[in-house]
Amino acid sequence: MPPDRISNAIDNLIAHIVPRDPAQDDQAAQQHHDTCFELAKSLIDNNPASPAVVADVNHASDLIKRKLIKTDPNQALQFSNLYSKLLSLPVLENKWAILYMLYQLADSPDPSEPLPLSPIKPSAPNYREAISRDALRRHGRESTRAQGPLPKTDEGQFREAFQQQGLEKFSQKEADLKPAQPDAVPGTPKRDVSLKSTLLANNYTDIDPPETAILRDLPFTFQGVSSTTLPFTKQDTLQLPPTLPLPIVSLLHTLAEPSLLYRRLDSFCKSQAKGLLGQSLRAAVGGELRAYLTLIATLEGQIRRALAVIDDSAPRGGIGKAGVTLKRCVVWTREATMGLRLLCLIAEESENKKGGQLISLIHGFSSSHGDPVVAAFAERLLGSFTRPFYEFLRHWIYDGELSDPYLEFFVREQAPNADPKGKGNGNVWEDRFEIDKEMVPSIITQDFAQKVFLIGKSLNFVRHSCNDSLWVENYSKDASKELRYGDTTTLEAWIDEAHKTTMKRLIHLMADKFHLFEHLQALKNYILLGQGDFIALLMESLAPNLDRPAGAQYRHTLTAQLEHAIRGSNAQHDSPEVLRRLDARMLQLSHGDIGWDCFTLEYKIDAPVDVVVTEWGNRQYLKVFNFLWRIKRVEFALLTTWRKCMTGARGVLQSSDETVARTWKSTRGTLAEMIHFVGQLQYYILFEVIESSWGELQKRITKEDCTLDDLIKAHTAYLNDITHKGLLGPKRRVHGTADDDDRTSYLAQLGDILRFMLNYRDSVDGLYSWSVSDFTRRQEADVRSTLERQEDDHFSGSTSVASEFPALQERLRHLGSSFRTRLQLLLGDLAYQPDVDMRFLGVAMNFNDVYQPARRKAKTTTTASASANTSKA
Repeated sequence: MPPDRISNAIDNLIAHIVPRDPAQDDQAAQQHHDTCFELAKSLIDNNPASPAVVADVNHASDLIKRKLIKTDPNQALQFSNLYSKLLSLPVLENKWAILYMLYQLADSPDPSEPLPLSPIKPSAPNYREAISRDALRRHGRESTRAQGPLPKTDEGQFREAFQQQGLEKFSQKEADLKPAQPDAVPGTPKRDVSLKSTLLANNYTDIDPPETAILRDLPFTFQGVSSTTLPFTKQDTLQLPPTLPLPIVSLLHTLAEPSLLYRRLDSFCKSQAKGLLGQSLRAAVGGELRAYLTLIATLEGQIRRALAVIDDSAPRGGIGKAGVTLKRCVVWTREATMGLRLLCLIAEESENKKGGQLISLIHGFSSSHGDPVVAAFAERLLGSFTRPFYEFLRHWIYDGELSDPYLEFFVREQAPNADPKGKGNGNVWEDRFEIDKEMVPSIITQDFAQKVFLIGKSLNFVRHSCNDSLWVENYSKDASKELRYGDTTTLEAWIDEAHKTTMKRLIHLMADKFHLFEHLQALKNYILLGQGDFIALLMESLAPNLDRPAGAQYRHTLTAQLEHAIRGSNAQHDSPEVLRRLDARMLQLSHGDIGWDCFTLEYKIDAPVDVVVTEWGNRQYLKVFNFLWRIKRVEFALLTTWRKCMTGARGVLQSSDETVARTWKSTRGTLAEMIHFVGQLQYYILFEVIESSWGELQKRITKEDCTLDDLIKAHTAYLNDITHKGLLGPKRRVHGTADDDDRTSYLAQLGDILRFMLNYRDSVDGLYSWSVSDFTRRQEADVRSTLERQEDDHFSGSTSVASEFPALQERLRHLGSSFRTRLQLLLGDLAYQPDVDMRFLGVAMNFNDVYQPARRKAKTTTTASASANTSKA
């Protein structure tokens, strides 16, 4: 800084700080100002030693801010604004020195206040001598002010020049803040404690043991070691001397707290830990205890130096002037005691916790505690304590391995067991690992934990189920990074990158190496009857065999017919990988079953595709296939009979009997209704249900960020949509109606309707056979020549008509009426379904309102009417 700027700064500072005596004239005041200027200039030019503090501008700012907060918080806020402006000034270099000097000047007395009165009481011993010394001291100050400056030391001149009682030097103030420096030089000016010493000396009585003996043993007590004056009788008990006065006992009570806390924490560190995080917590606590012992070692050095220079003949053994007292030890250990309290609280609360629970415990102090000192302490503890957790995390997200011998990580491996929801045995994707929500630490969110869980599970699946361990090892070498607590943003970025990489690799393997999407397409084509030409050819070739009992079906016959259907349809163009998985077999046989009831197609799925098409999924596919196969069988039977009737109507079915003609007309009408019903039902399931659900599945599994979990959820939703909208699930209760009838599902209703259709087909075949027989008899009657033979034939034919035709006519009428009744109930149930597609099925079946939809009566109503009829009877 230029000399003129220094001079101006000194002038301004003296004019602002040095008080002006109103009794002085201008010349004397100017002379006083010049004297102060010369003194300050000489002190700056001589470059005195810097204060024994670290040149830290932030530390000096904190000291001033703390002082202002105690007096006036508004001034502290104003200082913060001024401090920020000071930091932005580039011309000032030693900003910390400016702030530190202002902090020292803040303790100087107000020059406008009068001098304090003599605190010496008249009742005190040597009162007259003390008053004389005080008067001489005051007289000396006044004579010095009148006579002008006298040659003194630099410190004396500085005190006399700037204010009545003088200012303390930086080193003197530092000595006040730190009472005993290790390198203190004997003879260095100390804080004037004569007044306090006088007051204490006048009221002092000897104590047993003396304070010097207590101070000598105090470092051992702080370390949890018994001493002569302060022995430990138990692990948590410190015996105090009974002869001490209450003020000293109160101080020793305060000093005993860190000692007992240290002993408890030392026992905690030596105890057996439950896991790696428990061991890490004990190591972190041990590190804090070592820092505490460092403080105690420094304090012991202060005490020993103070005890070495005390005067045994002075009151209290001269301990008051030595700079180390019990009260000062309380002040010096106050912050360490707070840390030990927090550590003890953590140690007690961690007894029944492990893993992520321990991290959540300590993080709670860091994030939600109101004391910033406690929060900072817990944050520092987390930095060293959480290393095992982040080691678990690193192994999991980069190697896919769970290195957790004590079950402390929030991901755990579960024992294989059957799925309680009835979805079959567990698979390696869903049931090998799970998240333990109790072990998820509060330093991460649930979404973050789910993403971490998915990354490690995917890597483990790629390594063990997809047999691609080489890629996992290379990925681990290239992407592995050291994880630690604190840098949350970077950690989240690394987790996102690992998630994207692993998911991309897993979907690539499932799609390209294991052909997942091809298998889903094959299941739709063959199991869900999407390959129409193949299904039609298979049914036509199998029909003669399946009409026989189930026990007469042979595996080689079914396999041969399946191979014939494949080679005779477009299925022959599918890949061999798909065709070799297709198989025909018979389900478990029951008494009276025929081949149609037990036949099924099977598409074999192996690992790792079975994590998507699970055992439960295979059962759902089988359920849908059996239902569609029954509909196809009914359609095949009805169409075969319809073709036969339409062909015979031009020949053998022609009859001159009006009753027979009307019966055939009504029969063909009911047969057409059944064919229309089967056609609409089949169209609805194949196109409105399966095709639309397949389109939704394709949208979900072709997304760019699709994961294996998304694939599994999309496929499960696809199967649920098919089974529910395909009338395979239970009916939904609407308007609070409770239907407790046995037939509470659409599958049962449709089963009854399909069974009536097959029975009706059998009756139509019976009527057709009778019509053929009647036609044959009439042809024979025309050929015969004799009238008697004709009458006999006519009589026998009439007898046949009378004996067979009415029964067939009544059975056809009854079956047709039952079919319409059950169809009307089905339409009534569909009309009140919340699903739009299911209501559309009812509209398509009854588009010309030929049927009157009916609702099933409640069981309570039916029971009441039955009981009423019984009573009337």
